[in-house]
Amino acid sequence: MTRSRLIALAALAVVVIVVGGFIAYDQVLRGDAVAALTLPGATPATASSSDASASAPAAAASGAPVTSSGGAGTWNVTTGSEAGYRVRERLANLPAESDAVGRTSDVTGSITVEANGDGARLTGGTLTVDTTTIASDESRRDNRLRTEGLQTEQYPTATFTVTQPVDVPAAALAGTATDLTLTGDLTLHGITRSVQIPAQAQLVGNTMQVAGSLTFPLADFQISPPNVGGFILSIADQGTLEFLVSFSKG
Repeated sequence: MTRSRLIALAALAVVVIVVGGFIAYDQVLRGDAVAALTLPGATPATASSSDASASAPAAAASGAPVTSSGGAGTWNVTTGSEAGYRVRERLANLPAESDAVGRTSDVTGSITVEANGDGARLTGGTLTVDTTTIASDESRRDNRLRTEGLQTEQYPTATFTVTQPVDVPAAALAGTATDLTLTGDLTLHGITRSVQIPAQAQLVGNTMQVAGSLTFPLADFQISPPNVGGFILSIADQGTLEFLVSFSKG
């Protein structure tokens, strides 16, 4: 075979790999921009005492309890709850246009709240997510995650259990989105780790809403990137767990 023919075949192989890679990226990896899960009307900053005072009348007018005794008790997960993942994907040297985001509304569990002065204290609780129902904008990606990546067939649930009490400020009970940190054990992909999750909480009407996200090294939970049509999918070293959970008092 002549040198020129070898060069032509090599060039053709490169074109096939590049085009095939782009098709795999375009049809499997490309995703739509999806906003993060946050509390309705929440602001990034932690509420101040003056903010709480200003919002209290509005919360009371909507029927929201503004005292700790109104929030004490067992709260069960109710409709309007979501949880899922966010991760940046990359195929070869092609950057993803947006994060891959998958979510499910199959969230169950409960939390326990006690009175604590003008506020309240979350003393315990467990949330369970059915990972088999997590869906993104691409069914082929979701199918891969059944046996690769999250391996949802082998690990059909993810759980978070509160291990340390956390104070819920009076501002949150008055209907203002307020920062707090949830400390507990996260079990994902069959691995359990102690984590601290930045979150926000607010009591609106008869519903306690908690939203948060945790960005973590995927290696901590032994999550490996899936293989897409023979192409190795590279993902960022970190992934993000997101949730917005609504609770009603049991």
